[in-house]
Amino acid sequence: MSAIFVTGAGTDVGKTFVACRLIAELRRRGHTVAAFKPLASGFDPAQPETSDPGALLTALGESVSPAALDRIAPFRYRAALAPDMAAEAEGKRVDFDTVVAFSRRAATTADTVVIEGVGGVMSPIAERYTVLDWIVALGVPTLLITGTYLGAQTHALTALAALQRRSVAVHAVVASETAGSTVGLSDSARSLARFVAPVPVVTIPRLLPAAPHAAFAALADLFCRAATHVR
Repeated sequence: MSAIFVTGAGTDVGKTFVACRLIAELRRRGHTVAAFKPLASGFDPAQPETSDPGALLTALGESVSPAALDRIAPFRYRAALAPDMAAEAEGKRVDFDTVVAFSRRAATTADTVVIEGVGGVMSPIAERYTVLDWIVALGVPTLLITGTYLGAQTHALTALAALQRRSVAVHAVVASETAGSTVGLSDSARSLARFVAPVPVVTIPRLLPAAPHAAFAALADLFCRAATHVR
């Protein structure tokens, strides 16, 4: 069984969009796929279909039911804040060891497993722990998603440096097109490629009516070639 962790250089860069399209491509190829977003903040119980966990369930071909949400995203909080802050707003706390234990079990539930993080690589998730600590504890490779807004490259390179410093395998840096950006997608990708090689850069023209199949086929190829087993 193989797993990959979808993380971001920041928030709102397209992690869920990329995760859902990767799931769809893997399923199209006949893989048995499971997906999880163990930590979810900004979750509105009145509109679960529009949530990130709801999108993952839809990509898996499942209904967005309370039981399904509990299965793939057990730690959900209403406030659109970092999980530690969102949990505190509800009088709760995020237990890092519990999140890691859940994620380890989740990563063994199918032939291929996609785990989506929350926020960016260095987003706090619990007392003294960040998303990066979560990834390291799982021992799985990552896809690093970044936008193409002005300033996105410094965020992407900083996030990549943090991952590599902790010896996290990065399958690809995914440049997900940002609406209204003054920086072109291809220009952003060319510039990133100069600094991140040999890590490949995959571009996602997210603003087209339907992002090209080829981009997600490339991601699926990387996953199938290099995804590793959970340690």
